[in-house]
Amino acid sequence: MSRSKPSAGLSREERHEVSERLSLRSLQVFEIVRQEGVEELSRPINSLFWSGIAAGLSLSLSVYCMAFLHQALEGSRLQPALVGFGYSVGFVIVILGRLQLFTENTITVVLPVLSDISRFKIQRTLRLWAVVFIANMIGTLVSARVAISGGMLPPEQLEAALLVSQHLLQYSALQILLYGIPAGFMVASIVWLIPNAKGGEFWIIVLITYMISVGGLTHVVAGSTEWFLLAMDGDCTWVHAVFSGILPALIGNVIGGTGLFALITYAQVKDEI
Repeated sequence: MSRSKPSAGLSREERHEVSERLSLRSLQVFEIVRQEGVEELSRPINSLFWSGIAAGLSLSLSVYCMAFLHQALEGSRLQPALVGFGYSVGFVIVILGRLQLFTENTITVVLPVLSDISRFKIQRTLRLWAVVFIANMIGTLVSARVAISGGMLPPEQLEAALLVSQHLLQYSALQILLYGIPAGFMVASIVWLIPNAKGGEFWIIVLITYMISVGGLTHVVAGSTEWFLLAMDGDCTWVHAVFSGILPALIGNVIGGTGLFALITYAQVKDEI
């Protein structure tokens, strides 16, 4: 028995309104994200590198904006709940600005590999990961150095930035890795949700990254700014910052973004491809 088309009898404007309200199917979302990954894999190294540095610099603003709110809300009972909104600022800039963030690429460039595994694509993915991660770290390192010794922040705001960063010192390396898994999963979910956002991209980014912050989860790029600040201020050694802080968060984010989210999203559509 044939079904009548849902657009029958509707005006052009009404059909457009209906189509706007319909959500994209999982396979369509997969193809959108996969195609973005294909484009990213073909970009020149120089473009990836400078975009990655810009992303690192921009994401460091998450830490500084948390410090601003921490300072402004000092003594308020709402301080713990509201400070986390500052964490979303850098992510909004990076994601809406289409800058190269390592944790976005744990899903974006992985989907083309999963859908058509080849040595060339695997090499391209590893190349992109290496370039973008190094560039992100350079960006956050430069930002932290300027904040500490370049007078970029007023002294009270710098003190607040160091204060909001010290929560990381309470975590063991294993805790940082484990807390990085849900953080990687959540950032990857932003990439998956945006094609269906229909103008709500800003709120998706803010909601999910805010929850990463208030949940005390660990994100390798945003967290690297905190670790660099702490190391430069003498609150921890560089060895501790890198091997007990940044690298465990990196592993956790990759497990959450690629090992869980990317594989799950591929599994639900692989029989339809």
